[in-house]
Amino acid sequence: MTLRLHDTATRSVREFSPLTPGKASLYLCGATVQAPPHIGHIRSGLNFDILVRWLRASDYDVTLCRNVTDIDDKIIRVAAQDGVAWWAVAERNQRAFTRAYAALGCLPPDVEPGRPDTSPR
Repeated sequence: MTLRLHDTATRSVREFSPLTPGKASLYLCGATVQAPPHIGHIRSGLNFDILVRWLRASDYDVTLCRNVTDIDDKIIRVAAQDGVAWWAVAERNQRAFTRAYAALGCLPPDVEPGRPDTSPR
């Protein structure tokens, strides 16, 4: 079965063709962690989880990087309202996102910037 994806650069659906045969690297921008997750936040992670599973079942060597935006105006505003450091808000909500992904059975990312690599290989 051929995997076809929407290419935003060409605004068309194209057949997936990896740059390196047999390998696929995926980058998920991830959440801005100013608040606990809701279904709208988790949806993109779930979509990427399905894609990773499909690629692995199709014998691709897949690397998933899931990033987190841990500082922005909203986080700074929430931190000021709560009387805590911005990073405390970000860490609290990033942990909530991790628990939400796990509760849905999503595979952990291979790489998550700012986090030690604890994923099984």
